[in-house]
Amino acid sequence: MPDESASMNPRELEEAFSLFTAASRQLTDAYADLQQQVEFLTTQLEIANGNLRRELEEKAALSRRLAHLLARLPAGVIELDADGNVAALNPAASQLLAPLAAGDSWLKFQGAHLQLAPMTDIWVYPHPQGALRLSIVESDMPEESTRILLVHDLTESWEMEQSLMQHKRLASMGEMAAGLAHQLRTPLATALLYAGHLSRPELADADRIKFSEKTTARLRHLETLIQNMLRFVRGQDMSLDAVDLVATAQEAAQTLQPQLEMRGLRLSLMLPDDEILILANRKELLGVILNLLDNAMLASADNAEVGLTLELAGGTAILRVVDQGCGMAPQVQARLFEPFFTTRKEGTGLGLAIVRNLINYWHGEIEVQSATGQGSVFTIRLPACRDATNVQVR
Repeated sequence: MPDESASMNPRELEEAFSLFTAASRQLTDAYADLQQQVEFLTTQLEIANGNLRRELEEKAALSRRLAHLLARLPAGVIELDADGNVAALNPAASQLLAPLAAGDSWLKFQGAHLQLAPMTDIWVYPHPQGALRLSIVESDMPEESTRILLVHDLTESWEMEQSLMQHKRLASMGEMAAGLAHQLRTPLATALLYAGHLSRPELADADRIKFSEKTTARLRHLETLIQNMLRFVRGQDMSLDAVDLVATAQEAAQTLQPQLEMRGLRLSLMLPDDEILILANRKELLGVILNLLDNAMLASADNAEVGLTLELAGGTAILRVVDQGCGMAPQVQARLFEPFFTTRKEGTGLGLAIVRNLINYWHGEIEVQSATGQGSVFTIRLPACRDATNVQVR
């Protein structure tokens, strides 16, 4: 076999050796570059791992702080999963809503144990030490299928509010007692005078009957004053039901119609055909409308017109009593609803005070628009009920 190395040209061998040397140099350089890249990436990985460890440590610390905060938070926090079951709850929620536990259906628990207080957003929860008043606010978790319920115990603030209302009623009662003493003094003195005449032996039978009737009339007047005072301060003692305001307004109009006709007054009625239910006491509501109609009648001149209108606007019942009477000056309007303030000699000054007290208790409003010589408009606004189901309270 011939020798190949002997047959190769030395120049070709030199060129091959040069190519090998160049390829080896390139390979060495590439390896060096690769080694530098590895060192750089190793350094970056160590930095990234360090940052990741710090973030994990920070998140772990934040998680511990949040867990500690939830454990110590006086308000209840409940997490609901996509099916509405309790996924987790903090100790405050467990204590407030016992026996609620993880895995329970929130809707079932809510339906079985919680009751929404009428005309409020407060939930009543029975408790061995007394019913709790709770505020429950629901919030969706962004980009998640879970929900968070925040439960606040408002029992103490609710009791303080009730106590404050009681103190206000007692203060009003004290003011009324001072005013009532003056109101009672005159009819009581008159009744005593008539009763003294009845004890005279020489008094004729006709005079005895006359003084007896006058004594009875004064005593009945005293009874009316006392009844009005009790109605004014009674407040929470009333029972509330779903009452048809349309039917009650019609009854009030029919009741006062004979007296209006005696004065030659015309009653203009604008009432809707459908019923409008409000949460109130029917007897007291009838008295409110009669009081306003009676005031309109007394303020009107003979042959004038008295208007009674009722409408439903945006869930609010609006009742208006309009007269074409003498109207009222601004200073009279400013004191119109004060107890014992009256512009009539025979008035007690309790009628409109009672009306406002009742309207406020029914979560409504009353206002008056009047000008001297232009008549008056009394407007009552009351929240309407959708239906009569589950609205009766005591």
